[in-house]
Amino acid sequence: MSGLVALLDDVAALARLAAASVDDVAAGAAKAGAKAAGVVIDDAAVTPQYVTGVSPRRELPMIWRITKGSLVNKLLIILPALLVLSTFAPWILTPLLMLGGAYLSYEGAHKIWEKLRGHHAERSAEPSQVRGKEAEDKVVRGAITTDFILSCEIMVISLNEIAAESLWSRALILIVVGVGITALVYGAVAIIVKMDDVGLAMTRRSSAASQRTGHLLVRAMPVVLRVLSFVGTFAMLWVGGHILLVGMAELGFALPYDLVHHLEEPLHHIAGLGPVLAWLANTLCSMVLGFLVGSLVLGVLTLLPLPTKH
Repeated sequence: MSGLVALLDDVAALARLAAASVDDVAAGAAKAGAKAAGVVIDDAAVTPQYVTGVSPRRELPMIWRITKGSLVNKLLIILPALLVLSTFAPWILTPLLMLGGAYLSYEGAHKIWEKLRGHHAERSAEPSQVRGKEAEDKVVRGAITTDFILSCEIMVISLNEIAAESLWSRALILIVVGVGITALVYGAVAIIVKMDDVGLAMTRRSSAASQRTGHLLVRAMPVVLRVLSFVGTFAMLWVGGHILLVGMAELGFALPYDLVHHLEEPLHHIAGLGPVLAWLANTLCSMVLGFLVGSLVLGVLTLLPLPTKH
C-alpha cells in the first residue's frame, strides 16, 4: 500500500512538473510572439496581394499551399539552423537580429518612399491575373520566398527573447510560435480574401439586413487592407529601429540608446500618462531610426548595379 502511495506521489509530482513546463512554454511563446508582432502584421498585410486576380475557387487552395510552405520554412529550415547557432555560436544572434532589423527598416522605408513618389499607386492600379497551373505555381513560389524572409525575422526575434532557456525549451517554444503565428497569419489572410465573397453572397439574399451587411463588407475590405498595410509599414520601422537601437547598445555603441533613455526618463514621472508617453517616445525614436537606416540601405541598393526584374 505504501508503495502505491509513493507511486501516486511520483505521478502527481511528474504531472505538476509537466504542467509547469507547459505553462513555461506557453509564457515563453507569448513573450516571444509579442516581440514579432510588427513582422506578423506586415506578413498579414503582404500576403493577400498574391491571390489578387485569382479565381475565387483557387484562393483558399493557394493560401493553403503557401501556409504549408511557411511551416516548412519555419520548422524544417529556420528552426534547426537557429538552434544550432544559439547552441554553438550564441554571439551571432545579436548581429543576425540587427541584420534583420535593417531589413525590416529597409522594407518600411521603401514602402514610404514609394508612396511619396506615387509608384505604389501606379503598381496597385495595374491589373493582376493569375491563370493556369504554371502561373499559380510561380505565384506560390514567390509568396513562399517572401515568407521565408519574414519567417526568419519572426523566429530570430522570438529566439532572442528566450535565449536563456534550455535547448529543449527553446525548441518547443519556437515550434509553438512558428505554428501559432503561421495559423494566425494565414487564417486571417483566408478570412480577408474571402470576406468580399461572403459580402457579395449576402447582397443577393432577400433580407434587407443581409444586403446592407453584404454591401458594408464589400466596401470595407479595401479599407481593411489599406489600414493593415499602413500599420504594417510603421510597425516594421518601429520593430526594426528598436532592434537596431538595442543591438548597438549590446555591441558597445550605447549613445543612441542612452539618448532615447534620457528622452524617456522625464516622461515616466508624469502622473497617469507617464508610462504611455515614455513608450510613445521610445516608439517614435525607434521609427525615426528605422526610417533613417532603411533609407540609407535603400540609397545604397539604388546606387549598386543590381539586376532589375522585368
